[in-house]
Amino acid sequence: MTIATGIAKQVRFQKEVTMNVAPVQTGGQLLRRTSSNLDLKKATYQSKELRPDYQIADFRHGGRSADGTISGELSVGTYGAFMATVLRQAWQAVVTTGPVALLSIAPTTGLQGTITTTGTSFLTLGFKLGDVVRMTGWATTGVTANARNFWITALTATVMTGQFLDGVTPVPTKIAGDNVTLVQAGKKTWANAVAGTQTNDSYSIEHWFSDILLSELFTGCRVSDMDIKLPATGMATIDIGMMGTDMQRNLGGVGVAYFTTPAPVSTGGILAAVNGALFMNGVQLGLVTGMDVKISASMTTGDVVAKNTRPDIFAGSMQISGQLTVYLQDATLRDLFVDEVECALRMAFTTSNAANADFIGITMDRIKVGGASKDDGEKGLIMTMPYTALLNIYGGAGTSTQYTTLSIQDSTT
Repeated sequence: MTIATGIAKQVRFQKEVTMNVAPVQTGGQLLRRTSSNLDLKKATYQSKELRPDYQIADFRHGGRSADGTISGELSVGTYGAFMATVLRQAWQAVVTTGPVALLSIAPTTGLQGTITTTGTSFLTLGFKLGDVVRMTGWATTGVTANARNFWITALTATVMTGQFLDGVTPVPTKIAGDNVTLVQAGKKTWANAVAGTQTNDSYSIEHWFSDILLSELFTGCRVSDMDIKLPATGMATIDIGMMGTDMQRNLGGVGVAYFTTPAPVSTGGILAAVNGALFMNGVQLGLVTGMDVKISASMTTGDVVAKNTRPDIFAGSMQISGQLTVYLQDATLRDLFVDEVECALRMAFTTSNAANADFIGITMDRIKVGGASKDDGEKGLIMTMPYTALLNIYGGAGTSTQYTTLSIQDSTT
């Protein structure tokens, strides 16, 4: 007898055209994971009759659902479909300047530096705080700025301030005159704040137990929440909560996987929080011991008479929160809580220290800290700072920030 093993189990998925209707068998995508516990769930009902024989006479099955969590190590390009789904907006095309000769570049403090334009406004073009851009066209003394991840930490119409994400390369000096192009790397998505334009994707997700030739296809799956964890040591991780409506057995045939030609798993590198940068209120944080970002779609559902599956899964308000743990150094971070100070939290993490390493950037331009508790003991003291992200009502077109609660940039999407 063959017993199913986790290493032989495959997770395959594809976006549905119609909620709870399996898409075509061709296509789909194989998914990297550390675990997937999606499974068929049923409500159960036990008889409450009071009987003279003192026994329970019946037990019934009720409404069906398909819920669970897909967990993985956070890698570029792997979970982009689900990120866009939970934020209710497709990935957006990049911003680019086109070749211009009106830029100069110069170092300022530490590894920071500025790019200055006397031509088209950076804000009009659409660049935002927290963006990672790559440049080409710098010559002579500016050549080290080419094909390198430049992370924007401050921005006006004429001055873009930032640093290279490799953490070691200084910003060079070069006067205007070269034909330089700036491009947002990859694509961006953000929590869609435009009424009536939010997407509402659903997926069919298959568990294919290849060693025992068993297929389970979970249909009508919506992303209910996403939790990104960035520890001080080890790999960054992601947990994707799913709420689905049903499970289909052998939909492609007995002993056959439903998705017949899925694309291979992504090849993007895994992120570790030691590679990258984290800024709060424009100041780099160097004493963070851990961080997580939680996105909840506030999904709800219900049951109906004469049908044993959910009629739909309904989206609610987007709740974005998380926490930072930091070594206690002074009153600066504590007082963000004490004084109820609104602040910005921006981060970008890379797959290596290479000049143009792939990355994921996360920006929250308006958060409030909800606590600042300190631990104790014979060690460096750690302060835990839960936070809630809020809609950035100050952002939008022509400003330095996005009109949203959270945005994500992925260099490989």
